[in-house]
Amino acid sequence: MRVAVSFGKTKMYAALVFNIHQNPPELYEAKEIHQILDEKPIVNERQLKHWQWISQYYMCSLGDVYRAAVPSAFLLESETVIHKNETFTDIDVLNDEEYLIYEALQRQSQLTIHEITAILDRKKVFPVINQLINKSVLYVKEEIYETYKPKLIKYVRLHKSYEHEEGLQGLLSELSRAKKQRDAVLTFFQLKTEKKPIKAKTLQEKSGVSSQILKSLVDKEIFEFYHIQTDRVQFKGDENPLKDLNEFQEKALQEIKESFKENDITLLHGVTSSGKTEVYTKLIKEVLAEGKQVLFMLPEIALTTQIITRLQNYFGNQISVFHSKYSVNERVEVWNNTLNQKTKAQIILGARSTVFLPFSNLGLIVVDEEHEVSYKQFEPSPRYNARDSAIVLGKIHKAKVLLGSATPSIESKFNASEGKYGLVNLTRRHGNVLLPKIELIDVKEKRKRREMVGHFSDRLIQLINEALEEKEQVILFQNRRGYSPIVECTTCGNSPQCPNCDVSLTYHKYNNQLKCHYCHYQRAMPTSCGACGSSTLDTKGFGTEQIELELKELFPNHNIGRMDSDTTRGKFGYQKIIEAFDAQEIDVLVGTQMLSKGLDFKNVTLVGVLSADTMLNFPDFRAHERAFQLMVQVAGRAGRYQKQGMVAIQTYNPYHQILQQVSTNNYEEMYKEQLQDRWQYHYPPYYRIIKITLKHRDYARVNDGVNWLAKSLQNVFRENVLGPTAPAVSRVRNQYIKNLVIKIPPKQSLQKTKQEIQRIRTTFEAIKEFRPIRFILDIDAY
Repeated sequence: MRVAVSFGKTKMYAALVFNIHQNPPELYEAKEIHQILDEKPIVNERQLKHWQWISQYYMCSLGDVYRAAVPSAFLLESETVIHKNETFTDIDVLNDEEYLIYEALQRQSQLTIHEITAILDRKKVFPVINQLINKSVLYVKEEIYETYKPKLIKYVRLHKSYEHEEGLQGLLSELSRAKKQRDAVLTFFQLKTEKKPIKAKTLQEKSGVSSQILKSLVDKEIFEFYHIQTDRVQFKGDENPLKDLNEFQEKALQEIKESFKENDITLLHGVTSSGKTEVYTKLIKEVLAEGKQVLFMLPEIALTTQIITRLQNYFGNQISVFHSKYSVNERVEVWNNTLNQKTKAQIILGARSTVFLPFSNLGLIVVDEEHEVSYKQFEPSPRYNARDSAIVLGKIHKAKVLLGSATPSIESKFNASEGKYGLVNLTRRHGNVLLPKIELIDVKEKRKRREMVGHFSDRLIQLINEALEEKEQVILFQNRRGYSPIVECTTCGNSPQCPNCDVSLTYHKYNNQLKCHYCHYQRAMPTSCGACGSSTLDTKGFGTEQIELELKELFPNHNIGRMDSDTTRGKFGYQKIIEAFDAQEIDVLVGTQMLSKGLDFKNVTLVGVLSADTMLNFPDFRAHERAFQLMVQVAGRAGRYQKQGMVAIQTYNPYHQILQQVSTNNYEEMYKEQLQDRWQYHYPPYYRIIKITLKHRDYARVNDGVNWLAKSLQNVFRENVLGPTAPAVSRVRNQYIKNLVIKIPPKQSLQKTKQEIQRIRTTFEAIKEFRPIRFILDIDAY
């Protein structure tokens, strides 16, 4: 259960009692528990077991996991409340500021620190409060407040005295003069025929009376109000029969069931648009029939909006959704419903944080698009991978885990080929539609021949025109938001940099600002160069915003939409854009990698990738695998119904092996080639990787620290330590960053390796100069 514990002199925090024992600690004095906050526990044992595994495996504290897992409404913190001392009368001893607070306390019995800050209009208010305490004007108390408030709906019913016939006759004659009140009572009887509880709001609307009149009827003891608690998010939906599977889907379903008899984990490798979701729904239905819960994980919030609608049709209101775009109160409700196994929490759908929910009898976990980077949390701790955590969660619950993807991660495919996971292939698209035709466009040639219009080749423009004439829709992919990533002075070559990070500022044209995508610093676009004063500023590179503006000029009669993290702010940001595109209100949609994940649009026949090279030339051993996955996934949005789709990829290097493999959709070849590279250069899936990052404001200190650490690690792990190196962006938010990478060979014990690292870390943190340096451990970092 949660308990309130005081830390320091005044602050209260919510802690979780992990176990109860009788051994007093020896090295410090234990704190008293201030109060117990729960009547029933809000977490269960299996959940704690899972949290312990995450804490041990990812080398973080249990507290970090608890903070990440529990909705913030459960993490109570206290507020300091100021009360007046009734016996104080000597006003003359107060100065002006003290008198302001005293006067405010005359009007209301208590004030919070926040309110006092507003009254005095200054940030440091504690000195003033302390003076007042010394003068016995007031005293201070800590108050704990629950931040979750259940949503109550007000209903109306007749007062007990009017339940019999005689009472009712008298009632109407009594109200013969009060016309409005009489209307309200008559409307109440009309609504009562529907045999449903009557909401106060409905009664007001139907009878056309104000809330004041209802209140006067309650005062006369004719009506009475009562409240019913309801959930904030409810999915209305009828349960329709599931779609029939085609022969390939049916075969895949049978193979999955067979595989589940021997393996707890199965990988479903199905090409894009092969109807994997339909296969999932059949499995979900069977698990629900056994009375068990299902966890359906998706990498991107944008995806949940589409999948919810599809699952609602089949499972009605058995679905709950949990992700960061929902408010704190809504997340608390999903948490409580899952804990109590309510019918509306039989299927939980959401992004990576769903692995932390209090399940009590999971039967199936589906991890859709399992190759996605979004499943890995990089900041803050715990730096867990939701796919791997879900597999462990499945083991704790003895549940089956199904990983689905059109481009599985090399690790998952490797585990399947080694026999750790079952493997099921689904090679045909639904409705036997052909996979899209992929064309590589050589931008270098086009530039030489002057056949480029802005960032579009003549061929891509021709293809867009053809699609639009046929009343079809187009998706264009550019994995960078903003207008352009660099603004440069053509006279001296200087470009505006972020003052806090080592990056140039990105130009956003819609509000004429330069922004840093790392620390959110922003400033107005300058009119002249800050170094030489020349007004010849030019932009280099391009993002989604520039593409959108170019398209508006090229196709003025068509609607152009944009989907990136600038346009999808707010709770329903994704939904609005996806629904508008689905309803064909948008003809061409430009977007970042959000677009590449499992979205399903009927009318899209053309997909354009505007610059494939930025993905390929990334300094990361996974760059080629990721580029292949991204491009195949984006290509998979084209031609999903009836007509074969078309994909155009613009590149400076059309003969690159990855682009050739994308154009023939040859996953196996890419897999074999990458595996060979990984074996040769000692990378996953053969070797494990632990990354250590050091951060501090003082460059010299970080440098000394990382050199000391590298030597200590090299003494133990020899040539398996890489670094120290500075990352591509070596300063973020004024913190200098240095990295070390440790590779763990296949035969080496992971447990012992971690113990050694922990030992070296403890020594490192015991050195006075290094203690302020932030030490970050990331297991399976990439």
